[in-house]
Amino acid sequence: MNRINRREMLRLSSLMAVGLPLAEILKKDMAEAKPIILPEDPRFRKIEKPLTAVVLGAGSRGNNYAAYSELYPDELKIVGVAEPIELRRKRFSERYKIPEKHQWLTWENAVEIPKFADILIITTPDHLHYGPAMGGLKLGYDLLLEKPIAQRWSECSDILDLTQKNKRIVAICHVLRYAPYYRKLKEVIDSNQLGDIVSIQHLEPVEHIHMSHSFVRGNWGNTKASNFMLLAKSCHDLDMLRWWIGKPCKRVCSFGSLKHFNPKSAPAGSTPRCTDGCAVEATCTYSALKIYYRNRTWLHHFDLPKDGDQGPVILDHLKNGPYGRCVYHCDNDVVDHQIVSMEFEDQITAAFSMEAFTSYAGRRTRVMGTKGDAVGDEETLVVADFQTEKSTVWDAKESAKIQSGHGGGDYGLVHDFLQAVNQQDPSLLSSTIEASMESHLIAFRAEESRLSGQIMDVRLD
Repeated sequence: MNRINRREMLRLSSLMAVGLPLAEILKKDMAEAKPIILPEDPRFRKIEKPLTAVVLGAGSRGNNYAAYSELYPDELKIVGVAEPIELRRKRFSERYKIPEKHQWLTWENAVEIPKFADILIITTPDHLHYGPAMGGLKLGYDLLLEKPIAQRWSECSDILDLTQKNKRIVAICHVLRYAPYYRKLKEVIDSNQLGDIVSIQHLEPVEHIHMSHSFVRGNWGNTKASNFMLLAKSCHDLDMLRWWIGKPCKRVCSFGSLKHFNPKSAPAGSTPRCTDGCAVEATCTYSALKIYYRNRTWLHHFDLPKDGDQGPVILDHLKNGPYGRCVYHCDNDVVDHQIVSMEFEDQITAAFSMEAFTSYAGRRTRVMGTKGDAVGDEETLVVADFQTEKSTVWDAKESAKIQSGHGGGDYGLVHDFLQAVNQQDPSLLSSTIEASMESHLIAFRAEESRLSGQIMDVRLD
């Protein structure tokens, strides 16, 4: 591919940092970009009989994982559901033809009866991960457990201990490990193309409307109801940093705060709800009427009728539900910006930044090694060789063998998890609970650092 120099790599990194996709920056080179094609793991075997699963929580994530069974019915069959919202429970049960006796209001109902399936898929809210995980493990289920593992480090440890005691397989839904782009970056690092890794810079641009939807108005805005931001959102990123580097983290420090989404930032004339006659609603970036009603975006957490006019239902949600609240008058307390600095073994450093106030989404990563460096934006990866002064461009947009959310990661996770359960071999799975514990501990220690102002040691006891 094209020859590069220091100025060119700095230009790519700078343009990527301000939000431009690499594919746009590298237009002239994309015709020569190599597609990311993932070879089939020779250890995988045909599943002779579909594995059966009970889904606890029929929201967005539960539906995403369950949908794998529709594309691959020879591998997975959904046989039960627990969901307190009646509309969701009915729709889910009809979609997967679940008998009434295996439709429940709560996760407790599902673990009160003897084990009757192979797997529990736990996609309940964050504060309801611990109970169903422990209950399912006691019954002998293997678990597909949505991240984060639990709200407290002690609870994460309890789940790990019971997993090992009962010899079960627990997959944590760090779905990005299974996306072709991230797997290619891991392959590049492990192949020594970049030499010894010296440092990684990683940015998660949450995007401002996503922030307001999920982490201000939505389910993950309050730490008591969910988790602090690093665990609720960015445990993906800390997990990938640990996975890429492949060595233990020694120390961590962090800074961040809730700067903007609070009453102090509320404009004059704002009201508790956007539907209450707010004086600035028409010009507010975060107007719920604009986002949900006029633009009809970010509606995936709304339970809307499939047919007919959805407008009146949306307005009712905005007048009475959480998504109609003014972003400056919510019960949110998670940070809207945070940085984390990490020191790993062998003098490797990593810097992570979670930023709400971006016009774009899509993680950006820069890896610096002794023989070369790499920059990527989840779709395009550029790997540079210092000696040859040449770069290779990898294109991930068309590469996911299993098309799904998170760049192919959602179905990639389910695929590998089913292989692991079918063969009762956790080594077939990248994101076991054992593999995820240290990155969770980094998050807990980083939050302690943010609150205390101290550098924290990271040690798995």
